[in-house]
This record gives sequence, C-alpha cells and structure tokens, in this order.
Amino acid sequence: MSVAVRVIPCLDVKDGRVVKGVNFTGLRDAGDPVELAARYDAQGADEITFLDVSASAEGRATMLQVVADTAEQVFVPLTVGGGVRSVDDVDRLLRAGADKVGINTAAIARPELLTEVASRFGNQVVVLSVDARRCPPGVSTPSGYEVTTHGGTRSTGIDAVQWAARAAELGAGEILLNSMDADGVTGGFDLEMLDDVRRAVRIPLIASGGAGRPEDFAAAADHGADAVLAASVFHYGTMTIGQAKEALRAAGHPVR
Repeated sequence: MSVAVRVIPCLDVKDGRVVKGVNFTGLRDAGDPVELAARYDAQGADEITFLDVSASAEGRATMLQVVADTAEQVFVPLTVGGGVRSVDDVDRLLRAGADKVGINTAAIARPELLTEVASRFGNQVVVLSVDARRCPPGVSTPSGYEVTTHGGTRSTGIDAVQWAARAAELGAGEILLNSMDADGVTGGFDLEMLDDVRRAVRIPLIASGGAGRPEDFAAAADHGADAVLAASVFHYGTMTIGQAKEALRAAGHPVR
C-alpha cells in the first residue's frame, strides 16, 4: 500500500508574526502563528512546519513560547526549526511541544550534530532543512545546486544533492528541500531538483518552494516528493489544503 502524501503548511515567523516574501526577501505580514496553525489543523493539514526565519541570522534561539502556544492549538505533528544549534536546543523544542526539529545552518557547520540528535531522540525527530539554489556565477558544484544558510543570505559552495545524501547517512530522518529560486514565486516546484535529490536519498523528501496551483502539489508527488509544503498560497487564500489534497487524489496519489 502506498503511503499517503502529506500536505504541510509552513509558518515562517519573524518577531512573533507569520511573514512571507519572494526568494526570502520583501517579507510581509501574514498573520498570527497560533491562529494560522489552528486554522490549518481544522482544514486537514497533515503536519505543520514552524520556522523562525530570523533565528540563525540574528543569533538567537527559536521563540519557545510561540512554539508552546502553537502546540497547544495543533493536533497534528509540528516541526520546528530556526536557530537550532545543539542537542539541548532540540530537547527544549521537543519539551515545548515540537514533534520534529528542523536543522540547517548548524548541521553545515558541524554535521555530527545530526548523528547526536538522532542518537538521543531517534531519526524520526531530525529534519534536515536544505535551502538550495542553482549555482550563481562563480560557484560550481557537481549537481549544479548549492546549499545556502542563514535564511538564504549566505552561499556555502556545498553541493546540495551530495549534502542531502550525506545527511541521510548521518542520521537525518527526512529532508526538507526548499528551492531558493522558486520560493514565493508560485510558479511551481523545482521538479528537476526534486528528481536529482530523490535519486540520491531514500528517506522521506519534502518539496518546498514554488507552489502556486493545486496541480503543482501533484507534480511534486509525481517526481518523488513524500510531502508537499507551501506557505503563500495557504496564507493569502489562493487555495485551501483541501484543494491541494483533491489535486493529489485526482492524480492518483493517496492522501489522508
């Protein structure tokens, strides 16, 4: 039996408010994180992802109180990321109500963190967040994609496909693949990037960045995504979670 494709709304939070921009810039307010999370839970979201988009860049911890308040309103798995640097950070987030923890910048700085977290809490807790883009001029990687950090503001020169594969070996239980080029543009997921990462990893793969129409979710699943994540289209009422699931179902993908 095929596993149901998960539909995941993403709450990008800055200063206690949900924000959304294009290619990580031009952020505008999209509402209260607790209220939005409760709305998406009621609409049938399979999971909710909460990202403190300024935590790494500003050198501060994820806002635990917002996480706790959100967790009280949500009855589906909650993934939380942003500013996670240690096993203790993960422990605090799990105690606050998170079910999984997203790690990006800290894992690049010290990859063994993935192993440490997986060893203590289990692989199912570890979500490696990969903010990937097609290599800009002056940067070259074998796959043509590089990893960025700090909310997409810093180039690393690290090959995104190779990094995803290595992270799976180190203990990541899931890969959240966010296309920097497609983020907020609503022109569809980067299917070529999805294909390349799907071939490199066997663990669950979450497609992120670019959803604009219900059909985009089905296309991502066609290209190997186990889950599809979006923000703008849900926050601003372009579509509902139900419409995304209906498109997946119409394309032959099982949904919950």
